[in-house]
Amino acid sequence: MLRSAAIVLAVLTAAAGVAIATSPPADSASSSSSAAQRSRILVGFYDDEQIYGRTVWAFRQLRTLRAGIVRVTVNWAGVARRRPVSPANPADRAYDWAAVDEIVVQARRNKVRVLLTIFGTPRWAGRAKNRLPRRMLHLRQFAHAAAMRYSGTYMVKEHENEPVRRLPAVRHWLAWNEPNNPVFLRPQWRRVRGTWRPQSAFDYAKICSAIWSGVHSTRLGGEKVACGGTGPRGNDAPRSKRPSTSPLVFLTWLRRAGLKRFDAYAHHPYYSNRFERPTTVPRSKKEVKLGNIGVLIKRVDRLFGPKRIWITEYGYQTRPPDRMFGVRYAAQARYVHQAFAVARKTRRIDMLVWFLIRDERRLSGWQSGVVTVRGKRKPSFRAFQRLR
Repeated sequence: MLRSAAIVLAVLTAAAGVAIATSPPADSASSSSSAAQRSRILVGFYDDEQIYGRTVWAFRQLRTLRAGIVRVTVNWAGVARRRPVSPANPADRAYDWAAVDEIVVQARRNKVRVLLTIFGTPRWAGRAKNRLPRRMLHLRQFAHAAAMRYSGTYMVKEHENEPVRRLPAVRHWLAWNEPNNPVFLRPQWRRVRGTWRPQSAFDYAKICSAIWSGVHSTRLGGEKVACGGTGPRGNDAPRSKRPSTSPLVFLTWLRRAGLKRFDAYAHHPYYSNRFERPTTVPRSKKEVKLGNIGVLIKRVDRLFGPKRIWITEYGYQTRPPDRMFGVRYAAQARYVHQAFAVARKTRRIDMLVWFLIRDERRLSGWQSGVVTVRGKRKPSFRAFQRLR
């Protein structure tokens, strides 16, 4: 659930047990292979509002939380407000990478990996942020420029009197966000020769292919691009006021739409009501939550082969302040452990990202943070520190 106000794969084996990745990032030259093998599952957070708005504070929390990765949105529409002359060149004057640069540098300093999510079509490239670009070449070139800038080899010099510095490497990428949700990709359904089909799957197949090709066109090696990032449910109702696409239907049509190349499949298995636990199995076939994540894995296997699974967004809101959808603080802390246990037992899951670090101020937003709006740590903060 990408928020404008509001990580990823590493297959790491351990001789005994699974823990949060606390060793230096594999992207970093200082990381050792023995340290990198302590954990199979990368555990981290996603909170654009804090990461972009309070960067130093946010990374201090991530380090204290012993986070292994942070998910960050690269807003294509924000980085490229005007059309670049040389779109595949990260140094093109139309690009403004300053905010992303600072986050990547802070992540390196705090020994946290980064998952960059490319999202948002600029107006010069399409009708709206949540619409398919007119030309997929534009998106592919932007993905190439981003991957080159964060390749670990790119040198920058911000000011005349400052020395040239090398930007840190980013090896984990996510293509778009919840494409089965009309908030992030429209249209969801379209009538073709008298039959309704999920247009979102056809459009997203093009989007993910463009981002995968753009990132891998650097030919540097080691990059992983996840497709999907699907929301937990959908109504499959083309004539409804807010049509969406259920994740399993979306997956099936992705294959029919011609998607072939990606490195992992991402999903957001959120709960539906406050009485559900991470182990709860939904009754509806239109939902894929953590409790029935095996259903999605089997579908991925059948359609695309044994891809690894990334949980790039998950969380439980708390009450206070959310009395409708929130759970008690103690329950949220228990669910952190339960969710991690499910991921560890599943074995195909290589990453679990929690949304958020800090509660959103708007009550209409999300209060799933491990820190309250006033800065008080919830019991879930300690739960993340104790994960093993």
